[in-house]
Amino acid sequence: MNPLRALLALIVFPGLLYALPMGWLMLGSERRIVARLQGRIGPPLSQAFYDFVKLLAKWPVARTRQDALLFTILPLLALGSSLGALALLPVLAPTGSPPGDLVLFVGLMEMAPLCAILAGFASRSIYGEVGATREAFLGISSNVPFLAALLALAYASNSLDLARIVRLAPWAVRAPALLAILCCLPVKLRINPFSVANAEQEILAGPLTEFSGPRLALWELAHAMEWVTLCGLVAVLLVPLHRLSQPVGALAFILASFALVPLLATLAAATARLKLAQATRFLWRWAALASAIAFATAMASRFWRA
Repeated sequence: MNPLRALLALIVFPGLLYALPMGWLMLGSERRIVARLQGRIGPPLSQAFYDFVKLLAKWPVARTRQDALLFTILPLLALGSSLGALALLPVLAPTGSPPGDLVLFVGLMEMAPLCAILAGFASRSIYGEVGATREAFLGISSNVPFLAALLALAYASNSLDLARIVRLAPWAVRAPALLAILCCLPVKLRINPFSVANAEQEILAGPLTEFSGPRLALWELAHAMEWVTLCGLVAVLLVPLHRLSQPVGALAFILASFALVPLLATLAAATARLKLAQATRFLWRWAALASAIAFATAMASRFWRA
């Protein structure tokens, strides 16, 4: 990927200029769909944007200089890493990705949950510490099948390049890997039935309880970027973008990404919050089983080709 194309991916599409409105639209749509399924009117689709602007206008709680610096760096790091991971998705140039970008993608994608865990422990709040502990437990339980599914796709494609994985991974491996990734999506997006880390009825906002004003606005923006990036990952694995022209492929990517929102919102509205032990048991049992099937199929396909 040449520098100009990389800059275009980071700033324009699928980067910042696309991700900002799409992230706010995804958050607003998820809230609206959940409300309608529960018999409520719900907020407008633009409510996530209004909340962001309102938080920017509020004055944050006064803190020491060290705490204020840490509380500012963590959401900025989470936001930047999610945006960088989004820019690596092979959308506009599915044949021009940098080598080994799957490793970089995973590292950037996991930076935001790690920052949330650090934010919870740095808040010196019992609610933040409990939320951070739950976030860490769920992160470990979901990352094992999530990373195993990605490794299965990489092994089947004999490459760590996202573009080659998208083009070459056979559907016998891709289907169970996608199932494992979909099982982990509600965990990474912190929605029911895996919203135990930010359960407002129990621990307020979990790791972010002590955040306010512009710093909380940055966390909300980072969460919106997570929605766009994770849904985008499923979209590039599900839709053969390399077979489409760039305008048609970009439109297919947008539609496939947004199509996941009503599915996740329906899941969130139809399920109750699981306990931590129940959530980890589900992930270790079913998501891990799907990723194990994907990995076994990848090994079998490589064996037969050899």
